[in-house]
Amino acid sequence: MASSKDAVVLDLDGHEVRVSSPEKPYFGDKGVRKIDVVNYFVSVGEGILFALRDRPTTLERWPGGVFEGARLSTRMDNTGDAFYQKRVPKNAPEWVQTAHITFPSGRTADEIAPDSVAVVAWCANLGTLTFHPWPVSKTDVESPDQIRIDLDPQPGTDFSDAVWVAPHVRELLHEFGMEGWPKTSGGRGVHVYVPILPRWTFPEVRRAVIAFGRELERRIPDRVTMNWWKEERGEKIFIDYNQMARDRTIASAYSIRARSHAPVSAPVDWDELPDVTPFDFDVLTMPARFAAVGDKHAGLADHAYDLTPLVELADRQERDLGLGEMPYPPDYPKMPGEPMRVQPSRARKVAAEDG
Repeated sequence: MASSKDAVVLDLDGHEVRVSSPEKPYFGDKGVRKIDVVNYFVSVGEGILFALRDRPTTLERWPGGVFEGARLSTRMDNTGDAFYQKRVPKNAPEWVQTAHITFPSGRTADEIAPDSVAVVAWCANLGTLTFHPWPVSKTDVESPDQIRIDLDPQPGTDFSDAVWVAPHVRELLHEFGMEGWPKTSGGRGVHVYVPILPRWTFPEVRRAVIAFGRELERRIPDRVTMNWWKEERGEKIFIDYNQMARDRTIASAYSIRARSHAPVSAPVDWDELPDVTPFDFDVLTMPARFAAVGDKHAGLADHAYDLTPLVELADRQERDLGLGEMPYPPDYPKMPGEPMRVQPSRARKVAAEDG
């Protein structure tokens, strides 16, 4: 490692990665500098590379670090302090690999597809804290090879409620001959990853996850909801099925979340999940844990489950219960079979006015 006042150069995987402004505060409350962020990713390199390898990946960049009042740009307001980078930056070295993907709009882009820790560190130098990989490989960007079940606490619920639901997710997965690998989201939620054979399209995998969520909701209706509209969810855990729609992603394992305490998304064992909190895992504590226990998601590589049982469940729900398609995110084009994309209270108001 070569260093100077203005830059540090790391030798990683045979590539030189220049870290500019290494002393810049990134999480001031914890004394974490930019170089600390880069070194964190290097320390968990095997784990985060497993989560990202050869997957088209959106970068969540915070080039000024995380500070009070900092906010993320959105589609409606691009004046924030941070932003999502979906296309490979023009100044990327030739050794930064990419994947060609198609957005729901039909537009295309080349996204970074990390194949080395050097690429991860190079992205971190750009201010990337959170990596958002697609559930596909660059060799087949149309066929997901993972189900990602997002247990999303709604107002009135918290991490402990998501943890309560998680074993029920596992039990139901077992009934369909599948196993899941949990992780903390780095926030209030829990994510469960399920490796699948890449034989299905995005709409088919999304439909299977909808069927799974509906069955979970049927079994524990007081704790789980599949309602897309927030006004109808109540104080429950929302199974965010649209995370399996094209171009919708979940923060990867070992990603840093943009909160003042610098939490990270942490893979955990099923038996330790009830005893952890989101505050247990951060930029300062995760390197030691990783050195001691390794990557708790490594087992994903040894399995690829057949999605057919969940597809058949979706068929039965549609045939016997009349349960069909559900709303897509608002920026999507109208999808085949999708119900009217109107907030229920607004629909009732319009109906009353017309009546």
